[in-house]
Amino acid sequence: MSIVSVARPARDCAPRLADIDAERASYHVEVPERFNAVLDIVEAWAAEDPDALAVLSVDGAGAIVAQQSAADLARASREVARALLELGVDKGDHVFVMLPRIPGWYAALLGAIRIGAIPMPGPNLLTAKDIAYRFAQTGATAAITDAAGTEKVDAAVPGLATRLCVGDSPHGWVSLAERCRAVGDGETPTDPTGCDDPMLLYFTSGTVSYPKMVQHSQSYALGHIGTARFWHDLRPGDLHWTITDTGWAKAAWGGLFGQMHERAAILNVALGVPDANTIFGILAQYRVSSFCAPPTLYRRLVHGDFSKYDLSALRHCTSAGEPLNPEVIREWQRGTGGLTVYDGYGQTETTCLVANYRSMEVRPGSMGRPVPGYDITVVDDDEQPVQSGTVGNIVVRCEPERPVGLFPGYHNDPVATAGRFRGPFYYTGDRAAIDDDGYFWFEGREDDVITSSAYRIGPFEVESVLVEHPAVIEAAVVGKQDPERTEIVTAFCILAEGHTGSDELARELQEFVKRSTAPYKYPREIHFVEELPKTISGKIRRSQLRAALRADSTG
Repeated sequence: MSIVSVARPARDCAPRLADIDAERASYHVEVPERFNAVLDIVEAWAAEDPDALAVLSVDGAGAIVAQQSAADLARASREVARALLELGVDKGDHVFVMLPRIPGWYAALLGAIRIGAIPMPGPNLLTAKDIAYRFAQTGATAAITDAAGTEKVDAAVPGLATRLCVGDSPHGWVSLAERCRAVGDGETPTDPTGCDDPMLLYFTSGTVSYPKMVQHSQSYALGHIGTARFWHDLRPGDLHWTITDTGWAKAAWGGLFGQMHERAAILNVALGVPDANTIFGILAQYRVSSFCAPPTLYRRLVHGDFSKYDLSALRHCTSAGEPLNPEVIREWQRGTGGLTVYDGYGQTETTCLVANYRSMEVRPGSMGRPVPGYDITVVDDDEQPVQSGTVGNIVVRCEPERPVGLFPGYHNDPVATAGRFRGPFYYTGDRAAIDDDGYFWFEGREDDVITSSAYRIGPFEVESVLVEHPAVIEAAVVGKQDPERTEIVTAFCILAEGHTGSDELARELQEFVKRSTAPYKYPREIHFVEELPKTISGKIRRSQLRAALRADSTG
């Protein structure tokens, strides 16, 4: 199979979503009662067009690692499914998966989902402490990782019975490739799951607790039809590239079932530190037609030299996480010959909820309009619609019918679930206004989750690590606005008696956090204070700390 021979839609082809209002009125996803995402999407594609390119994996320099057709992908899922069953992993078991952007990630996830096991993707920067928390909360029975992750898993879960390694396997670990060769291709359960059975579990950052567990059902795969068809504007023959860590839900948005359902191939790049030349080179070399990256990366890319690369195959560009600066949008249009970056909005708990589309006027700074399949509005705290231009709570209507793609609730956490599902609505925790034309305008989160370089970081997690250090008796963590990273993690620390704030202590605390939790969470800025602003009930007023940072930066 040669990727050069794949015919891709031209840049000037008509958008998939020609009339958003007409599509919203007619769009409906039929979800069968018995449904399995791998059998009903991947295997169906393999039966329909076995030689179609499904996943193209390349290394950080852009060299091809593997080309997997639809038939290849289906076969890989069968082999891993059979290997897991032989090792005692069964329907309903949680499987921790921590792998980089390699073909094995697809095999691991699809093999587990195929038999009704529930993969738990984790970012590759997780520490042993992070991993131990995930196992403790879910009772996971197996882990699949690469050689770099085995030491962390062993430290987190000593004596774990089922340990599978992709690549060179250390002592005590089973080689996934060898086990797949031993069991071979063959039969797997023919009717393993219903549409409401769990399929995938993600951890999402919180503000006053450790990460919550978002467990999606099998029908979640069909919810991403809207993500791929309307926001990514995909069609058969496209090659789509979303830049994200495999441990985040964004990997499901841009690299799993939505693209496969639409018969678009996925570019899977083991990207190192991203730079414009590498990314432009890959876009040009593989004739990528649809590209999605976080705003922080677009801000870097517009400083690159577009003129060195042929980006004529690139038809559609998307971004999520926050609105892009108008000047970045203008520079991207100039460099790519007129391409607009279309913002999209959603959560780990959902598929794409609100987006901008090629058929619709883009208003810089706006989130866009709701994706077909979702009824989304803005209400006040009494669940009443607000007037045009008034900021309120972004909510998703769940009655009389829950939209396909919305999670059923937080796993093993009825209190957190009840806090989000109130009356006929799911409360996103985000605030916005709607203008007279139905465009949404993001205002901010109602909580204190920090968004930094596309990572979402709960302040509680960082605060908990800081107070473990003997020099710190209390800490508060907030996000400080930053032009490159959106926000940087910023800590305010009250020191224990006998300790004095200094640059040396700040560096020591930063290294302490890096060793204790995922390094991307460490505070890039630390302030030593005598007291922290609090409410009467003793809760930290993080909003007051953020305001002080803003005043300091402008004063």
